[in-house]
Amino acid sequence: MARRALLIVNGKSRSGKEALSKVREGLSRLGIDPVHKECGSREELPALIEREGANADMVVVGGGDGTLNAAAPGVAKLKRPLGILPLGTANDLARTLQIPEDLDSAMRIIAGGKIRSIDVGSVNDVMFFNVASVGLSAELCQELTADIKRRFGKLGYAVAALRVLSRARPFRAEISGGGRKTRSLTLQVAVGNGRYYGGGNVVEKSATIVDESLRLYSLEFVRAWRMVLMFRSFRTGEHGALNEVLTLRGDKFEIRTRRPRPINADGEIVTQTPAVFRVSPKAIDVIVP
Repeated sequence: MARRALLIVNGKSRSGKEALSKVREGLSRLGIDPVHKECGSREELPALIEREGANADMVVVGGGDGTLNAAAPGVAKLKRPLGILPLGTANDLARTLQIPEDLDSAMRIIAGGKIRSIDVGSVNDVMFFNVASVGLSAELCQELTADIKRRFGKLGYAVAALRVLSRARPFRAEISGGGRKTRSLTLQVAVGNGRYYGGGNVVEKSATIVDESLRLYSLEFVRAWRMVLMFRSFRTGEHGALNEVLTLRGDKFEIRTRRPRPINADGEIVTQTPAVFRVSPKAIDVIVP
């Protein structure tokens, strides 16, 4: 008997529309009965998953990190395994879980992979898989419009980043957690739950999505152009070795700023400072290779 999957594909994602028919056919061939449901907005997605997924064996979500972020609360409450089809621009959660962007390979993993419980972060009670941050990344999120993603694909990150860096200014933040309380003049404070973010940057070289902890870094320099010189360090997760970067590890952090600042979680602006970050160990089951 075929296993039943609630199928959510983001038709607004870079390749969602083109992928839907292929996904339906491919999953059916692999012994999975996909029941596709449309969703009007990210706010409606958790309730749709809880309602429509009750009779399903799994929830399969096609889209980018923002779509997976929106689905997380529904999947966590439903307590069904999550299958991932990387159809977005960055696909950092898929990269962390070693799920390839090739659609046929990703579908085979859903059909024959194993179930693994992963940690989920939260900021002001909003879930995130990869990273939540205040400062440059939040500004980048606002700059990285759907038009830029559509026109440039992954290069859109570089285009948007250059625009943000050209006008970036440091701000003051009070950071508590990881055994410390400190006041910082910073360009960005990021709190990571997973391993990858921002199209393949590494949160910290030893970070995983199953270590039951959060990794924080704060960029404590005033000249944004230095980010360009640090590019390689961010790709390998070794930026914590630099004197101008504060790094902390813990299961809870608090960040306060002089005025409310937007917070980007998995590529979406979801809340603002003051903010409390927490980790929920083994909160969601995912299907992995």
